[in-house]
Amino acid sequence: MDASHSSLPHVVVIGGGFAGLWCTRALAREAVRITLIDRTNHHLFQPLLYQVATAGLSSPDIAAPLRHILRRQRNVEVRLGEVVGIDSVRRSVQLADGTSVAYDYLLVASGATHSYFGRDEWARVAPGLKTLDDALAIRRRVLTAFERAESASSEDERDAWLSFVIVGGGPTGVELAGTLAEIARHTLKREFRHIDPARAAVRLIEAGPRVLASFPESLSEKARAQLASLGVTVLTGAPVKAIDADGVEVGETRIASKTVLWAAGVAASALGAELARAFSVETDRAGRVKVKPDLSVDVESRVYVAGDLAHIADGDRMVPGVAPAAKQMGAHVANAIRASLRSARPQPFQYRDFGNLATIGRLAAIVDLRGLKFSGPLAWAFWLLAHVFFLIGFRNRLVVMLNWAWSYWTYQRSARIILGENSPPAARDS
Repeated sequence: MDASHSSLPHVVVIGGGFAGLWCTRALAREAVRITLIDRTNHHLFQPLLYQVATAGLSSPDIAAPLRHILRRQRNVEVRLGEVVGIDSVRRSVQLADGTSVAYDYLLVASGATHSYFGRDEWARVAPGLKTLDDALAIRRRVLTAFERAESASSEDERDAWLSFVIVGGGPTGVELAGTLAEIARHTLKREFRHIDPARAAVRLIEAGPRVLASFPESLSEKARAQLASLGVTVLTGAPVKAIDADGVEVGETRIASKTVLWAAGVAASALGAELARAFSVETDRAGRVKVKPDLSVDVESRVYVAGDLAHIADGDRMVPGVAPAAKQMGAHVANAIRASLRSARPQPFQYRDFGNLATIGRLAAIVDLRGLKFSGPLAWAFWLLAHVFFLIGFRNRLVVMLNWAWSYWTYQRSARIILGENSPPAARDS
């Protein structure tokens, strides 16, 4: 690196998700040097993560190496590492390998993880879905469950293996439940000799009064009806009391199940607490950082928070933790940095809500476009096109479209290979 380049303002971006990547790319023409730090080497299109977990897509279909995405952006350096500390005095971040990286501007966009509401011991028996490793582990559990049912020695054991419980009625839970029902009733048809996969019981458990609570109630009811038509049993107003390797307790009812999946709670990454310590800022109950209107932690710090880690109001509600919001936040932080470089006043962040959509299964989805509500096949087609459009890279779009077309006509799912059964859920997918 030459001296002229090293003298440029240094922007450090933590997290290669939607917020971090959109900020980095928006600064491509600025006279700054950027270091993007992430624990993984790839950008992940999280809205389709459940498709990897349910064998519809493979890992490279919804992920792309960060170095490849940013290969033509000369002012950025990608660094593989985990940030474990932030020093507000020295203006640097500390990495797990003992090194530190100084910054002039800092964006923390490290996302969120699972929350088990104080019952972290449930994580071992009820995995959540946030990363590719999670998706591959869940895929292995789901496909293995049918194999274990095939070789079960008793009817009770067989039924337990063919019982799937998803905890949490948000978009992820609904998508998992609907897709698992389709796999059981269509994808695996006539493939086993001792079991009928269509006998599998898929239950979706939601502690609140309805599924997809972020949608209007009318669409929530349509989603519930669509789930029922797929064979999913929906239990609302039913908080889970206990989970173990053999099932769940819901109220006074015990449900035998060898496969329980968690889609209920979200907690901010550990860097939320680190920011609170370093800059004396508040966090909410989920650990998200309460930021200023321009997404900074304070006016003078030049430290910003975006994506799932940021708590900021949008009128009378909080900006939701969805991909469009993260992208807008990332682009806004880039504008705020640009304004600071020119000694101008940054504008407050304004979230543009383009709507909300969720898929339930084949030809089943709901869409709320700023008051325009529809469901069924049209909503499903809209959901499909929107997700293909927002994927990064022509290859990913093409592959996903071809996979979905094949699945639509045949009900087959292309990534039904069980890997790593006796090893940790490493990303060995191809």
